[in-house]
Formats: sequence, structure tokens, C-alpha cells
Amino acid sequence: MFVLLSAAVAAVCLYVVVYYSLIRGESCHSSVQAKGRTALITGSHTGIGKSTALDLAKRGARVILACHNKEKGEAAAFDIRRETGNNQVLFMQLDLASLKSVRNFVETFLKIEPRLDILINNAGVMCSGYTEDGFGMAFGVNHLGHFLLTTLLLEKLQQCGPSRVVTVTAFLSCFADINLPFLTSKKDFVLGHSAWNSYKSYCSSKLCNMLFIRELANRLEGTNVSCYCVHPGVMYTELCHSISPTLQLLLRPFAKMFFLDPEGGSQTVLHCALQEGIEPFSGRYFVNCSLQQTGAKGQDDVLAKKLWELSERFTRL
Repeated sequence: MFVLLSAAVAAVCLYVVVYYSLIRGESCHSSVQAKGRTALITGSHTGIGKSTALDLAKRGARVILACHNKEKGEAAAFDIRRETGNNQVLFMQLDLASLKSVRNFVETFLKIEPRLDILINNAGVMCSGYTEDGFGMAFGVNHLGHFLLTTLLLEKLQQCGPSRVVTVTAFLSCFADINLPFLTSKKDFVLGHSAWNSYKSYCSSKLCNMLFIRELANRLEGTNVSCYCVHPGVMYTELCHSISPTLQLLLRPFAKMFFLDPEGGSQTVLHCALQEGIEPFSGRYFVNCSLQQTGAKGQDDVLAKKLWELSERFTRL
């Protein structure tokens, strides 16, 4: 009995050490207040996006929740207003799987919102299928929709500078490849709708996020807009709901023990949105609230420029 008890205590102590040293990650220590600023966050009805919106609302920002699901978006805005007492938290409908929806959203936003100080491209999907415009879902939503949204809002961001663009990527981008001729002809990274192909497409879309921010920083050099790419940590979010129910059942206990919660996942996003003095690192990659080096693919300026030009053609800019 004593041996079993000792083993249990040792296991708990080991878990605590591993969790706090390797899993939990750093916290955003910025004390910057955001009153008078407007933040726009995609996919903010749940997970990292909602947690980020909650923190910014607590700091006094006007926060726009840009979400596809109207019911969930309005419920999230209500929750945040109730918890923070900040009535400047609003829902606006945005479907990143539709370029028409992105354009309509921007047109409405620019008519009713005088400012945009922080743009957080957070929404992401890992699923098969195609967007309204015929692009693979991960490419169309995770990259192309955000590409169009950001470029159409750049003038407003510059008018309100200093301002920031933060795009959420994932460390899985290091396992990705982008075949531009294939992408150009097929409008997707792969052919077929298997779970493995969905995973590969997701990884490639996250590499697109990194390349987009790299090229965006090059184009914004000398302006008052800075941009950053963020790996938020390993999390169990709604993104995982696209996997099979059996895998979800197996993953859930492990996730509860070893994955970050939404608040933990939002810390590096908040760091890049708020931390003073990081402007010289525009275009760079942040993990655990600190600057990190990307793999060689994420630093490929030639590929980044070609992807930008292809994205312009696809979105008819």
C-alpha cells in the first residue's frame, strides 16, 4: 500500500513539474490598457478567440467578434459584456469560406467603425470540402479569407496606427509543403477528402499563414503597422471536433491533462497584440510570449512573394 501511495505521489509531482515547466507556457505580462482602441477578432465565439476578446474587453477595448455562426457569436458577445461590464463588445457576421462575405463584411465595417487598431486572424478549420468559391476548405478559410480581410483593412489600420495584425498559426507548419503549381491548378493542397489529407491541408494552410505575415511585413516596412505570427500552444479546441468521435473520446482525457486551456492559448496572441517595444520584430514568429525562429520553409521570401501574388489573383485584388 505504501509503495502504491508513494508511486501515486511521485506521479502527481512529476505531472506538476512537467505541466508548469513545459506545458503551461508564459503569460502575457503587458499592463497596457486598450481604452479607445478597436480590436477585430475572427473566430472569437469560442476558444482562443473568445479568451482574447475577453481580455481585451477587460482592458477597455471596443471588440468586434467576427464569426460565421450568428447564434454563437451573439452569445459570446453577451457573455463578455456581462463578465466585463464593457458594452463595446459587438458581433458581426463573417464567413471566411466566402470571398463575397469577406468583402461585404469589410464594406459594412468601414461604414460603421471609425477605427481599427488590432486585427487578430484567429479562425481556423481542419476539415475536407470546398469553400463557396471552390477552394479547399483549409486553404480558403485559414489563409485566403484572412488574406483578403487583412488587405482590404490595411488602409484603415494605417490610418489608425500604430496598429497591429496578429495571425494565429501552428507549429504543425514545419511539417508542411506548398506546391504552388498544384495549388494554382487545383485550388487546394491535396486531392481527396481523407482525414490524412485534411491534416496535411491544415498544416499547409498554417505555413501559408507564416509566409503571409512575412511578406506582409516586407510590404509594410516603414509604415506604422506591424504584424506577427503566433503559435498559441497545443490546445483542445473546437478545431478538434472535426476528428472522428472515437478519436475525440480517446483524446479528451489526455487533452485535459496536457493541453492548454483557451486562456493559456491566448497569452502569446495578447502579447503580440499589446506588448510595447516589439515593433522591430514585425513579420516574426512568437511562441510562449517570446521570439522564436521558424523553419527554413517559413523564412522563404521567394515562396512568400509568389504565394502573395497567387492570393491576389485568387481574390481578384
